Amino acid sequence: MAQDPTALILMYFIVPIWFLAGVADWMCHRATHIETTSGPKESLLHLLMFAELGLPLLAAIFLDVNALVIAFMIAMFLLHEATAFWDVSYAVSTRRVTPVEQHVHSFLEMIPLMALLLIIARHWPQFLALFGAGEEAPRTALAWKSEPLPQSYVAAVLSGAALLGLLPYLEELWRGLAARRHAPRKAF
Repeated sequence: MAQDPTALILMYFIVPIWFLAGVADWMCHRATHIETTSGPKESLLHLLMFAELGLPLLAAIFLDVNALVIAFMIAMFLLHEATAFWDVSYAVSTRRVTPVEQHVHSFLEMIPLMALLLIIARHWPQFLALFGAGEEAPRTALAWKSEPLPQSYVAAVLSGAALLGLLPYLEELWRGLAARRHAPRKAF
């Protein structure tokens, strides 16, 4: 794996760019005062999308990638796309979504697709096996990676996901809930 360009691109380009795009998205939300416009609902959608991509990331880090894991990743990618559409549809009805934020969203949609395609390329026989093609039978057992990723890399990715992904969106949710608590009550 150390010399496999697809693994190196995934590990040292795709994952860091995903984290940076997430931070940029959070900064866009802060700049548009998401806490007083679209509020906690949009923040919950962001946390849902984080989970929809975080689970496949964990699978890629820890599990042997086989037909079942690839199918899971494809399903989660499609679910993430549907949630992203829901998120943007809601956001544009409640606040201004700037061109910069729209551009950041394009990264946040394409990065998971690039990651998925690289994983499929690395495990092409099991991808083909999903469709009854190729020479391998689809493997569907969940198993730990036979060659685990370096512990330092795993620690860095998990820390990066928590610090640059999860915590900013939790902070965003907290701001939205706080703003809702302090907002004047509407008369009926």
